[in-house]
Amino acid sequence: MSSTEDSTVDVIIIGGGPAGLSAALCLSRARYKTAIFDSGVYRNAAAPHMHMVPTWDHGDPKKYRATARAELSDRYGEVVTFVDLAVTSVKKEEAGTFYAVDSSGQSWRGRKLILATGVKDIFPDIPGYEECWIKGIFHCLFCHGYEDAGVKSIGVLAVDLMAQVPQITNGLVRNALRFSDDVTIYTNGAESIATTMLELVSTADAPQGVKMDSRPIARLTKEDTAAEVTIEFKDGSRITHGFLVHGPRNEMELDFAKDLKLERMPSGGEVKVLPPFNETTEPGCFAAGDIGSVGKIVIAGVAFGTYAAMGVVKQLQGY
Repeated sequence: MSSTEDSTVDVIIIGGGPAGLSAALCLSRARYKTAIFDSGVYRNAAAPHMHMVPTWDHGDPKKYRATARAELSDRYGEVVTFVDLAVTSVKKEEAGTFYAVDSSGQSWRGRKLILATGVKDIFPDIPGYEECWIKGIFHCLFCHGYEDAGVKSIGVLAVDLMAQVPQITNGLVRNALRFSDDVTIYTNGAESIATTMLELVSTADAPQGVKMDSRPIARLTKEDTAAEVTIEFKDGSRITHGFLVHGPRNEMELDFAKDLKLERMPSGGEVKVLPPFNETTEPGCFAAGDIGSVGKIVIAGVAFGTYAAMGVVKQLQGY
């Protein structure tokens, strides 16, 4: 097909991760034609394993995506089209259809739109952090940590988002104590944050033995052993933990959708959606996975991809 011709489908799906794949599967079962755009960029690209997905627990995310794609192509190839390109722009036309252009210049039209583009983790400005990410810094102790249970000690970084929302740190500290009896919160020089955190972990129902350290951090180093990470402080001292815990803030990359009326949640990490089907503030446009949920895990992406597809079907069928 030449780039001067428009390709028309029932639903345009932008994003080829678990949420987009799940949405495509549901729509295929309802015999609607979809085009699913996959830029090849994934939030969990650095993760060798994913968890909490029945039959795929501790499986390779790459193999999961490949298997899901093969399943769609083999069984539903007549209604699903994979486009391994990014979408550069999408807008809503007066007729209510969605008009998208991919990075090759090909244009597409769909009656409905599902955004499953995920989010991007924004790392704190600490040297060595990125090199330790996923290998020794875990953002979710449901997704990671079990394989390293019983480590001598764990460090929790109360910086950036986790400093701004101490309740997140409090929850992760309590999670961490399931994996080690020795947990230290690091505030990277912020004495006021240390005071706030100390109040949270000093309540009557709080776990005992959590320590606080507000020394400024110079760098992080991933050690060769298991998930171990060494924190080097600006005073020259060092400490090694079995692993670190930190949840970075998230950003959505939606420049391609700037012409849509998409409202964002105050956190900036999700678009505003209407449950249960996650329709956005742009009628006919739905959000699936990380972009529309605070539960940014694979199994939630699968679930919300299906819900978004069901919402689309409901509208297409007029009930």
